[in-house]
Amino acid sequence: MSYDVVTLGETMLRLTPPGMMRFEQTRTLEVHAGGSESNTAVGLARLGAKVAWLSRLTDNPFGRMIASELAAQAVDVSHVVWTDEDRVGTYYLERGKAPRGSRVIYDRKFSAASRFAPDELPLNLFEPGRAKLFHTTGISIGISKESAVTVYQAARLAKTANWLVSFDLNYRSKLWTPTEARAECESLMKLADLIFLPRRDANSIFGIESQQPSEILEQLAGTFPQGTIVLTLGAQGAVARTSAGQTFSQPAFPADEVERLGGGDAFSAGFLYRYLVARDVASALAWGAATAALKYSIPGELPLVRKDEVETLLQSSGSATVSR
Repeated sequence: MSYDVVTLGETMLRLTPPGMMRFEQTRTLEVHAGGSESNTAVGLARLGAKVAWLSRLTDNPFGRMIASELAAQAVDVSHVVWTDEDRVGTYYLERGKAPRGSRVIYDRKFSAASRFAPDELPLNLFEPGRAKLFHTTGISIGISKESAVTVYQAARLAKTANWLVSFDLNYRSKLWTPTEARAECESLMKLADLIFLPRRDANSIFGIESQQPSEILEQLAGTFPQGTIVLTLGAQGAVARTSAGQTFSQPAFPADEVERLGGGDAFSAGFLYRYLVARDVASALAWGAATAALKYSIPGELPLVRKDEVETLLQSSGSATVSR
């Protein structure tokens, strides 16, 4: 079987008090599957792409629950490495509204995914013609040294097979410092054809002082000239610069927020889907923005959107602009 996209990363169980309750108030917890690369995989599959998700899961009810939830959204999990050892990572989310912010507690140490070894990669998958694009994030590099080596190896195999490589920096301060993240992610970013990162990470991780998107993109392009760089700007939308120096901008679509988690992954799903179809950065930005806006209306992390919903939103408002 061939795929449009292969993703690689850890998926955990997310435990959340219902509504806006605090941990000490609740006696029940909602359970969701959550992982950046699998969120993107689900978004892509919902839009119509053929997607496989690579990871390592413990063969117990929690691991099987994750695999089943992704498979139910048409994501191929047949290449997952199963083990009787280790554990499935979990994290706890306490939702908050201003002035009380949301709170996240991770419990992922010694997870099965963090011990995903390079020799466990399905080498027969990384062949010319088996997929068009490989996607991963900085989270998968940050969870352990072993996982980082596996991610690098997968990206190199993808390039050798003439696939595109997509990388979302996705910085998590509870995994590492900005200095550590830059040191570990930069080599993969120099390999990537598509790079996603928010403006705040460009500022903190790469030491770029400017808040102007055009200046940030210009500085990033000096380090990563080979890639199309997509800079997300929150409520201001997103901008992108191609390796040829073209720049595009896209406003955000208005959205009544139900849950923001997973919005960035939904954006990358919409962008990658359209980019693979049309190889057009302007329309890919629009698809990313529309998919993210729809995700904000959905609880949980999975972008359970439909292609026709994205198309309807695109027709209703918003358009990309180009400057040269």
